[in-house]
Amino acid sequence: MRFSQRVEQLIHSPIGAAHALVGLRTNERPLLDLSQAAPSFPPASPVIERIAEVALEADAGRYPPQPGLPQLREAFAKDLTAGYASDIKPEDVLITAGCNQAFCCVASALTSPGDEAILVAPFYFNHDMWLKIEGVQVRYLEPGVDLLPDPDQARALITDKTKLITLVSPGNPTGVTIPKEIIHEFAELARANNLALIIDETYRSFRDEQTPAHELFGDPGWRDHVISLHSFSKDFAIPGYRCGAVIGGNAVITEALKVLDCLAISAPRIGQEAALAGLRHAQQWRLDQATRIKNLEFRFCESMKERPGGFELISSGAYFGWVRHPRSDLKTEEVVRRLVLDHDVLTIPGTAFTSTDQATIRMSFANLDPTQVDDLPSRLNEFS
Repeated sequence: MRFSQRVEQLIHSPIGAAHALVGLRTNERPLLDLSQAAPSFPPASPVIERIAEVALEADAGRYPPQPGLPQLREAFAKDLTAGYASDIKPEDVLITAGCNQAFCCVASALTSPGDEAILVAPFYFNHDMWLKIEGVQVRYLEPGVDLLPDPDQARALITDKTKLITLVSPGNPTGVTIPKEIIHEFAELARANNLALIIDETYRSFRDEQTPAHELFGDPGWRDHVISLHSFSKDFAIPGYRCGAVIGGNAVITEALKVLDCLAISAPRIGQEAALAGLRHAQQWRLDQATRIKNLEFRFCESMKERPGGFELISSGAYFGWVRHPRSDLKTEEVVRRLVLDHDVLTIPGTAFTSTDQATIRMSFANLDPTQVDDLPSRLNEFS
């Protein structure tokens, strides 16, 4: 058989590649796993209890309504209305099987092979991979020294083939939160050029402040050019139940539904019920987890202050530390391999998020407990 050249030319999952290294370990020291950015703690009790209840219900395995359970769409619209001080309606919400699928649905609905899309570097690798699968030419917007994207530089990348610009805030892998003023400039850039601005807000609950991340939903015309993506995985610790959302206008939802019908028909009912239970009964739990992870970030930043082993913390936020490693003479993949095999520290190479090797790695500190964070510098100091 013959495979698609687009798929064959893609990288393999960086998460899978990192975890494959774990099987090569011979050390008995416990592993410090800073790889995958997924909650390593259980959901709140009301969420667990609802999952157990749903599993016993007669309709648990049936297809839910394709756009999502009406009560979940309504509850999430209310949650967003409160969080953004704007009027989000249930019909603006499309529930998907995770935020990755949310991006895939809208990106496929917006683009055709040969079109162009702008991603801010360092980019989220699944966004880059999906666009390439679809035959879209990706143009990378390099950030400034503060890792913030510049709308003027983005404007220079726009051609008559450009269909979308994607922002991730807080960023994966950098953790950097884009100020609302810059987000607003990108929205105006998209409107003026008849483009879609996709904002992946997976980590919105883990920003430094709880004021609205932006004020785009206050613009009466936002549905014509703004698409916001969300994840319940991080907010309610349910990544395996695959539940995310697209927030957009009727045209976006209508076209994305066609793609969703081919990919999954609808998001699994049990994941939707888990998300609904979280929205109804675990809001304080969500805030408590965000505070706990923010405290972990403070501890992580303190542990990296002296550049242990020559590893320099460039930025941090949400779940992530973006780190420059000290061995520019080695490929970053080799540095990651040595870290896990010799020093029992599992990370993701920065080359998963950049088009060239920039001697960077991503550390997901949110996976650790405080004592593990404290242990990290001594292990990095072993590196040579």
